Amino acid sequence: MITAQNGVIFFFAEKRFLTADVTLQDLGRVASRVATCSDDICTSGQTDGKTAILVFVMEETSNADAEKNGGYGSTAVVTPQHVYNEDVRIVDEHERKDLVRGLKQRHIQMIAIAGAIGTGLFLGLGSSIATAGPLGSLLGYLFVGAIVCAVQFALGEVTALFPVTGSFVRHSEILIDPSLAFAIGWNVVYGAFMSVPSEISAAVVLIQYWNDSVNPAVWVTILIVLSVLVAVIFVGVYGEVEFFFALLKILLVVGVIILGLVIDLGGVPGKPRLGFHFWKNPTGPFVEYIADGAWGRFLGFWAVMSNAVYSFSGVESLAMAAAETQNPRQNIPKACKRVFARLTIFYLLAILIVGMLVSSKDDRLNDESGTAAQSPFVIAASDAGIKAIPSIVNAVVLTSAWSASNQSILAGTRTLYGLALKGHAPKFFIWTTPYGIPYMCVALQVAFSFLSYMCVSSNALTVFFWFVDLTAAGVLISWIAIALNHIRLMQALKKQGISPEELPWHNSLTPYGSWFAFVSCVILLLTGGFTVFTKGNWDPSSFVSSYLDIPLVLVVYVGYKLIRRTKFIPLQDVPIRQAIEEAQNDPENVPIKARGWERLNILWG
Repeated sequence: MITAQNGVIFFFAEKRFLTADVTLQDLGRVASRVATCSDDICTSGQTDGKTAILVFVMEETSNADAEKNGGYGSTAVVTPQHVYNEDVRIVDEHERKDLVRGLKQRHIQMIAIAGAIGTGLFLGLGSSIATAGPLGSLLGYLFVGAIVCAVQFALGEVTALFPVTGSFVRHSEILIDPSLAFAIGWNVVYGAFMSVPSEISAAVVLIQYWNDSVNPAVWVTILIVLSVLVAVIFVGVYGEVEFFFALLKILLVVGVIILGLVIDLGGVPGKPRLGFHFWKNPTGPFVEYIADGAWGRFLGFWAVMSNAVYSFSGVESLAMAAAETQNPRQNIPKACKRVFARLTIFYLLAILIVGMLVSSKDDRLNDESGTAAQSPFVIAASDAGIKAIPSIVNAVVLTSAWSASNQSILAGTRTLYGLALKGHAPKFFIWTTPYGIPYMCVALQVAFSFLSYMCVSSNALTVFFWFVDLTAAGVLISWIAIALNHIRLMQALKKQGISPEELPWHNSLTPYGSWFAFVSCVILLLTGGFTVFTKGNWDPSSFVSSYLDIPLVLVVYVGYKLIRRTKFIPLQDVPIRQAIEEAQNDPENVPIKARGWERLNILWG
């Protein structure tokens, strides 16, 4: 029973009548009523496999009427307001029967970490230092880290209530508008599938660091075959593969941070202690970008935002396979919190160390080879006379690129599967293997992977940047959708008179954080290509890559809305009570207690 502003809502399934005991709290009495289903409200055919949801209003009657209704001095008449049908469970029937819950908490955490720790960390930090200086870069990543915190908490709270495949895409359909889910969903699919050839092209560049005599088509073929094999096997095996590569990245990050501290503090024989020397010379903690003075320093700080967003991209993917995750209502919120904390610590420590090791005026930071040669960690190690570091970093970045392509495959195929479940994509995309893999979605992804062969006739690094430019803004649009979903959930809770404390997982700061993330992401999206509007910096390709996604999403949204005539979901119709009761009755939804060695599981559990 839900107490709402307009009365009491009752839920019942496959019944011809409902006995409703209504407690009049202000009178301290109980009125019993029987609500029957007439044929125009629900029939046995309509209720087969469905839950009929009747919404009632309560009206006090006069004493005379009360005597007819059982003799209460004052009572309530329960009358139906409106009725609609919903699936029996929030999670679709196909999700429950066809998908396999093979992902554990450590898997989904590492999938997100594997997607976020890659070229942005190992290669991209140098360009950020060159653009904004050591302190400007640190503040830029700190600001985006705060946005990621808000986004992750919002995603965890909504996913704990609605643990569906497709994550925030399906959430938009439940909470806001099916047209928005259609537009955001296809944008995610497009971005994820285009990321696969971009990462494969990047991997080819990294391989050519050691040997550029082999035809790139050979490496492209090998990488595509490996990606397809990982994509079509049992999802638990995929989780183990990503777990291994993510752990490898974490070990490298920890290793280079420790190495950086040793170099900075003068631990290498014959090398002086650097300390914060490069925070003072040659430019100080900030770098002037485009303009002079304080305005130029601010523009440098703001220009780093795009790099920071690209670096953190992928963290939202951990909930894409919610229906394939064990105990998602407990595991996904916990993973959201831990992934944010770990990534933020890694990135902030890494950029702090880089700013101490390398001058913002070092020309090597702008190396366009796309290999380990441009890594600030490699530059610092080379200056310290440590020769083995370049190949080690290049090898791990190579695994990062391939791992990131696997993460994109998971995000794209599961989003496409979720779209097909709700009729936003052809139904054959819901076909799965006996192991629960949506193989038709994987087949479409393979078709996009063949775009990687473009690097055979063109420079592989050029092809990589083509694809990156086409997908960069999509990350911010996804974050905006996550924040907007959570804002709507909070509004629906208030409208229906439900306390947020009844949710499977809730944090008191999330309502404020979602507004902060929403406003910040909108501003970043609109200003992401601001440099092209400054004097002498107009670049058509940069303009298109920064802003193409905005009109594409708007056109798809408006077009679908006009064709299908969808409407915004009324706040009172959001099935929150149904989802809460489903969570309470979920046998998997029990708190997870660490046991034995799991208490020491700090990095991955």
